[in-house]
Amino acid sequence: ATLCFQAFLQMCNLPVRVICRPNAEYMSPSGKLPFIHVGNQVVSELGPIVQFVKAKGHSLSDGLDEVQKAEMKAYMELVNNMLLTAELYLQWCDDVTVEEITHPRYGSPYPWPLNRILSYQKQWEVRRKMKAIGWGGKTLEQVLEDVDQCCHALSQRLGTQPYFFNKHPTELDALVFGHLFTILTTQLITDELSEKVKNYSNLTAFCRRIEQQYFEGHDRDSSTIAAPSSKRSLLK
Repeated sequence: ATLCFQAFLQMCNLPVRVICRPNAEYMSPSGKLPFIHVGNQVVSELGPIVQFVKAKGHSLSDGLDEVQKAEMKAYMELVNNMLLTAELYLQWCDDVTVEEITHPRYGSPYPWPLNRILSYQKQWEVRRKMKAIGWGGKTLEQVLEDVDQCCHALSQRLGTQPYFFNKHPTELDALVFGHLFTILTTQLITDELSEKVKNYSNLTAFCRRIEQQYFEGHDRDSSTIAAPSSKRSLLK
């Protein structure tokens, strides 16, 4: 979600300073990331941030008609319901991934035993959410099939266009890039999730294009968002 937010602000050509904090999740007014601090206002999560930026006169979707805006929102819901949920499932519901990657990564900023306590607390919260939305009983194969269906729908919508609504990026492009880039570059126990995305060449090309246009080289100016870590880069 944080990378979606970074891509969105880059597409709006808005300067921002990114600060990584181990307790960022607890600083957010909603308990979720990302959040921005502008003057004396703090706004969290991508949707409210988009609305806040729009109120300040910056929008990526003003050029769309009402039908296109409705379509954009529908695809954004699809991404949040499928890709975001699948990422959470892989990180917190696959037992091997949880023990070998998620718990050490999530708890790394904290001393023992706080690192384990906070990790188990987060795991309990995510698994409770999965049960509430009907994902608690899903197998890994079913989750991967959901991801494939979502990527197929996105690939069909994108086609050969540079962005989902032709020549100019919208909030949907920022959202899709953030999640696909994360899936493609985050190391997990299994590569099955990233392989689902790699099956769609136009989606991987889309991610490389946005990375190159909006991130590569932008970390030279401290007033702009830092580019994704070179260890996570898709550019070759």
